[in-house]
Amino acid sequence: MNPTELPKSPSDMKKALIDLLCKKSVKVSETDSFTLASGKKSNFYINCKPTALDPQGMFFIGHLIMEELENSSVHAIGGLTFGADPVAMATAFASGLKGKPLQAFSIRKEQKDHGLIRWVEGDVNPGDRVVIIDDVATTGGSTIKAINRAMETGLDVCKVIVLVDREEGGMDNIRQHISDASAILTRSELMEHFLK
Repeated sequence: MNPTELPKSPSDMKKALIDLLCKKSVKVSETDSFTLASGKKSNFYINCKPTALDPQGMFFIGHLIMEELENSSVHAIGGLTFGADPVAMATAFASGLKGKPLQAFSIRKEQKDHGLIRWVEGDVNPGDRVVIIDDVATTGGSTIKAINRAMETGLDVCKVIVLVDREEGGMDNIRQHISDASAILTRSELMEHFLK
């Protein structure tokens, strides 16, 4: 698909992203055969990386997150590596295309032990207003870890955006830390499309 054929409206981009996720990222089984990062077993598994690293997927993700940030005044967007990285980069790229540039940053899982010894990589400084993102929220654990790390380094976390809410309580847990938290898509929306 060439760029002139890509959907332009947010609702069309959302439909196209759901379709792409269902083709590349969603797996469903009859039994709870998938072990999630939280340790829970489930019959629904989503690995957003094949979609988030796909050129069309990047286009849709970046533009849809920019829609969520339409009225926000923030400097940067990022989260815990590796799940948040392609989402942050897609959004930073889309922000540049829209003339509203945001910096992307990545939060390490382990602290770097040489050089500047930083938890956060990117062009961000204490006091910067930032958005924490993640690809999937189940319990919200990795997103909350990213929020805490960002705050510990002096960043002002004002919003959280998750690509897919598994609707298992993760968003409620995240909102206990940052009240302004939203998801681009839900498990229900993906399952409805997947089962068609």
